[in-house]
Amino acid sequence: MKTYSILFVCMGNICRSPTAHGVFRHRVHQQGWQDWVQVDSAATHNYHPDSPADPRSQEHAAKRGYDLTDLRARQIQDADFETFDLILAMDWDNLALIQEQCPPQYLGKVRRLTEFCVTNTSAVVPDPYYGGDHGFEQVLDLVEDACDGLIEHVRRSYPKNDI
Repeated sequence: MKTYSILFVCMGNICRSPTAHGVFRHRVHQQGWQDWVQVDSAATHNYHPDSPADPRSQEHAAKRGYDLTDLRARQIQDADFETFDLILAMDWDNLALIQEQCPPQYLGKVRRLTEFCVTNTSAVVPDPYYGGDHGFEQVLDLVEDACDGLIEHVRRSYPKNDI
């Protein structure tokens, strides 16, 4: 069975992308797809190498049943463009940075996470780092919605006999 891999990317890999990583990993496990769908997250900037997710991200995620405690920040690497099937940026700035770094033959893999939202119309997942609790809850709302759409995208991308 072919594996499918998704990389979530934000600026520092401590708030938005690990939240998306944790939520989507949870959704993958709910589907029973953990043996063939791989999930990871990374940063466009190397601000927090090997750091855990922001405590506020962990706290808000845990309230909704998502565990981010094992996730560690890393910067996106050149090999990621070949390795991952889909690379999802959290906002326009990070999308542009990823596209600048991405070899031309892999640009089709690079998209915004919010393109997969089912009900929300936000173009980006805003950075909650300098805000309060509301920002972290908003991130979770957008990420959960987008992950629901992303699950459907993965389901449609594979014939039923592969799932």
